[in-house]
Amino acid sequence: MAQGKPKMQVQATGAPKREGMGSVRKSAMFLGCVALAYMLYVVLSGQWGVFWASLAGVDRTWVIVSLLCYVAYYLLGVLAYAIAVVADPTSPLGICDLMSVEATGIFFSNLTPNGTGGAPAQILRLTRSGLSVGAAGALQYTRFIIYEAGEGIFAALMLIPRLGYFIHTYGNVFLVGALLFGAKVVEVTSLLLVCLLPKQVSALGGWGLRLLRRWNLVGEERYQRWSHTVNEQIYEFSNGFKAGARNWRLMLLTLGVTLVQLGFQYALPWVVLRAFGKPADLLTCLACGSMLELLTSAIPLPGGTFGAEGGFAFLFGSMFGSALSAGYVVWRFVEYILPVLAAVPLMGLRTRSGLSIHARLRRMRR
Repeated sequence: MAQGKPKMQVQATGAPKREGMGSVRKSAMFLGCVALAYMLYVVLSGQWGVFWASLAGVDRTWVIVSLLCYVAYYLLGVLAYAIAVVADPTSPLGICDLMSVEATGIFFSNLTPNGTGGAPAQILRLTRSGLSVGAAGALQYTRFIIYEAGEGIFAALMLIPRLGYFIHTYGNVFLVGALLFGAKVVEVTSLLLVCLLPKQVSALGGWGLRLLRRWNLVGEERYQRWSHTVNEQIYEFSNGFKAGARNWRLMLLTLGVTLVQLGFQYALPWVVLRAFGKPADLLTCLACGSMLELLTSAIPLPGGTFGAEGGFAFLFGSMFGSALSAGYVVWRFVEYILPVLAAVPLMGLRTRSGLSIHARLRRMRR
């Protein structure tokens, strides 16, 4: 997924970048071990023959369609950033810069636990394009909140027409999905409260820290450090969001683009099912894809490892049948592995012309 978690301070020393790359290397090694373990499972469970037979029968046309779906997901992410800066005549960001920012988010979010490396890396990339740290944080915070809200809204829109299907197909286990959806609602509501009521939230956080100190759960030094961090991050987050949300019409347009963007991502299992010649209902696959994303993002491991495998098998197992193992490999390759590899050269893109998106739009209108 393209967006990260809480912001990390951006320093001129480049320490965050070194720490981020160290986390990426560890995550890559971990994911390599997971992939090896998965292949050993396929072999030892006797599914190797079925696995290769299923892969041999894949319709390559639909595989290409799945790749195009992810390209659309990426381009819509770039468009969402462009909408946020198009009205600012002083913004130095160009299209290539935003393509690099979106690719940076995909790379670091996919290769760090819970996607925590995505937002700091994107903020750092924005500052290298000429934005101040405050302006970069404002842009990234706004995009992050809209993306998180889009996930919750999309899940709600899919649950309304497919609630009966989930209850009938998955029974009481669907309660897990309902809890994940509830957690997403709580997360988005909490973010909005931080943005709109920073003083009250800061006071509540300070009260909680004082309570921990009174119970001797944190020392004085740690209390002072945490108190300073909580107050600083809350007000910085709030100010950044308010600065980016002044034009509410553009924010609503960005939300609409985000919902379409998520639709392309959640439609990938449906396209993969068609590649294996399996009948599938698009709306049902969108609903299951939304639930799968909520589950994957809740797992504190790079790429939502184990949550992605288990959730895919549980939600799409009956649809893929004997081709489940091969279907998971194709889906994971298109949705995760290939985007990480493709993001590497895109992160180096730079806008050389010196023209901002606002200036380019004015030139096009003329």
